Amino acid sequence: MTGIPLPSVENGRVVVAAPGEGPGNWAGAPHATVVDGVYWLSYRIRHSESAAAEDTRGVATVVARSSDGERFETVAMISRSTFVAQSMERPALVRRPDGGWRLYVCCAAPESKHWWVEAIDADSPEDLADGHRTVVFSGSADLAVKDPIVTVDADGWKAWLCCHPLTEPGAEDRMSTAYATSADGLTWDWHGEVLRPTPGSWDARGARMTTVVGTDPMVVLYDGRPTAEDNWHEVTGIAREKNGMLVADEGGPVARSPHSDGGLRYASAVRLPDDSTRFYFEAARPDGAHDLYTSVSA
Repeated sequence: MTGIPLPSVENGRVVVAAPGEGPGNWAGAPHATVVDGVYWLSYRIRHSESAAAEDTRGVATVVARSSDGERFETVAMISRSTFVAQSMERPALVRRPDGGWRLYVCCAAPESKHWWVEAIDADSPEDLADGHRTVVFSGSADLAVKDPIVTVDADGWKAWLCCHPLTEPGAEDRMSTAYATSADGLTWDWHGEVLRPTPGSWDARGARMTTVVGTDPMVVLYDGRPTAEDNWHEVTGIAREKNGMLVADEGGPVARSPHSDGGLRYASAVRLPDDSTRFYFEAARPDGAHDLYTSVSA
């Protein structure tokens, strides 16, 4: 036992099913928050590359609401065509301090390994599809940025981003996590890497922070993989803050799917009034598709 709350396929249930059968069909990459007793969930839908060419990869970002955390109603859908993007991945939905809403979306540049992140602002989640857009993390020719985790409190805005170096052709799947801060959530100060892969370990090819599960010191879940061949099949481990960095626990991953490729990734934690934790996460099912699950951990 880790003493840390963890997501679980075995103790969970499917919230959103994959859009098709077989590998490459995914519902997931979720981010969840609770505002005034309402659960808000943002996630992406992806189709297998065996589908029609215009329907492959991450086709849309969805925003949904729920009163019980398990049955969700879609309130907004943002198509990748809005951004002239080839794909979309993990979003982050945040209630702004002024009462408005902001959705961070990540987009893949067509015919490229490059990713960037935009913010969409609106008065309500229902208006996000037509909200005001701002590029907040553009990346560079040498770096793709995606899968933002964004929080805001009295100390300002904080973001953790998955970074893919583009300097070595054919090895763009490598990933680490960087940290940034901001006064307004739109213009950011970059502080560099805080979570790196561990050479020779289960996360040697990539380490992507996914959610915070403890504070003082900060404890996070992250997903990783040992090889390029394990891309898209990441499993979940624990890292803890030490001297400004996030350091992986020894012992390897702590959460995986019992099915097919074993993938259990993009965990998002919501603390409940009884101090239990509800997770939303993407996990493999027996046919190789990935469903969006929820589970509760004491």
